[in-house]
Amino acid sequence: MAEEYTRTPVAERAELAAVVPRSRLEAFFQERAEEVLIALARNPNLQEPDLLRLLERQDLPQEALRELAGHAQAVGSYRVKLALVRHPRTPRSVSLSLLKFLYLFDLVRVSQTPAVPADVKKVAEETILKKLQAFPRGEKITLARQASGRVAAALLVTQDAELIRAALSNPYLSEANLLSVLALNDLPAALLELLSHHEKWSRLYHLRLALIRHPLTPFARVLAFLPDITVNDLRDICLDPRLPEQVRKYITAQCAQRLDKKSRKAVKH
Repeated sequence: MAEEYTRTPVAERAELAAVVPRSRLEAFFQERAEEVLIALARNPNLQEPDLLRLLERQDLPQEALRELAGHAQAVGSYRVKLALVRHPRTPRSVSLSLLKFLYLFDLVRVSQTPAVPADVKKVAEETILKKLQAFPRGEKITLARQASGRVAAALLVTQDAELIRAALSNPYLSEANLLSVLALNDLPAALLELLSHHEKWSRLYHLRLALIRHPLTPFARVLAFLPDITVNDLRDICLDPRLPEQVRKYITAQCAQRLDKKSRKAVKH
């Protein structure tokens, strides 16, 4: 920053920042005083590239971000709207008001941007979820692979095997997401079939418990999971009212056999 500029009092720099022509903007982009940055953000001479350059700064004060959101050049600029939503210091009210303008996969980007506040991410996800049914199948499959775990989990509730496989491969999908889905009674048979055979997910103990409890899990898969389940957990499972009677009887018999075997071993020792 030029020496002459730095010697100018902050109040004078702020006055200049609010009206300076584009040809003299450079020194103001290096500014650190909040008062000057706020004044610069409302400068009517700024164009879209200038707004985007300012939005690259992570130290912008909230009031400057509010001014940028209301700038005449921001109103018609999709890129500025997206940059504002993704900025970590944009006021929540501003971010939420701009979400409705964003395209599908930019909403996905917002929901996955670490710096974006959690509540704004959540609203971005909810905006996606509200529109899910209207998306073409190809977009749903891409979403299933790339979106947040919450969105991927919502896309699992389908008979479309390709869509289910795509969602199960999503790197953001978590065990907690899947447990929430398995808490639903009315699930497609295709989902229970694919999930209960999935190389990664079907190995997890708590997911196996949830699959055993679910009334629509194929009986053959339930039988395959039982040997790895503790007797105490099997007893709890038998109390689940959703459990089909056939499965309940089999598990009860398994518990009796294991307890009998355990008691005979204890007698021998």
